[in-house]
Amino acid sequence: QVELVETGGGSVQAGGSLRLSCAASGDTYSTNWILWFRQAPGKEREGVAAVYTGGGIPDYADSVKGRFTMSQDNAKNTVTLQMNSLKPEDTAMYYCAAVLVVFGRGILDPDNYKYRGQGTQVTVSS
Repeated sequence: QVELVETGGGSVQAGGSLRLSCAASGDTYSTNWILWFRQAPGKEREGVAAVYTGGGIPDYADSVKGRFTMSQDNAKNTVTLQMNSLKPEDTAMYYCAAVLVVFGRGILDPDNYKYRGQGTQVTVSS
């Protein structure tokens, strides 16, 4: 079992920045991939960024490339999502997910992960 807790959400004006954190606990040795995804009201879930915890460059959705940066601190079992140049369309509940269990169908698809946190709200006003 892996528990995930997201923090750092809030409200910001367009063009601003926020930094989200996801702390993992429990059977973290089983965590191969970690994903940040988001869901806005009435919209499909969207994978934002994912990283292999064994090292590697994160993969990003086209909608956030160049604006969001995902990083990890394995010693602290924490991943962060630095979000810059925020837009109103970035408004959503942001979640982290861990342990990729479905392979070959995309690391940015939240359905392919076993665990997810409760989420943190990000609101960007124009």
